[in-house]
Amino acid sequence: DLGPASAAFRARCAAALLEKLHGLGLVNSRQSLAVCESLSAAAFCRRRLPCLLVKLRMAQNLRHAVTFVEQGHVRVGPEVVTDPALLVPRAVEDFITWVDASRLRQKVLDYNQERDDFDLAA
Repeated sequence: DLGPASAAFRARCAAALLEKLHGLGLVNSRQSLAVCESLSAAAFCRRRLPCLLVKLRMAQNLRHAVTFVEQGHVRVGPEVVTDPALLVPRAVEDFITWVDASRLRQKVLDYNQERDDFDLAA
């Protein structure tokens, strides 16, 4: 219970918490702390890397997505990720891709007929 003397501190802490939760992708708006009441464990689970792979249609189901991550076929930014429990922030979500040497990436490029001739020679 913070008194009226600490209203500025309370406002700063609330803004920082909402900014952090929004950056993680757990809440959609940064307007009030009321959205924090409805925050559940399922929101954290939806931000895990395999769930985002299914959402981005890089895997058919969650089991395949976990297997792809554990085998090292997925990278987030420049880092190859092998931990399926990784929470992906909103800022890094656009940088989820296949590893360059991944056989899955080669199959996707072959299917879409986008594979480079230089890659065929290698």
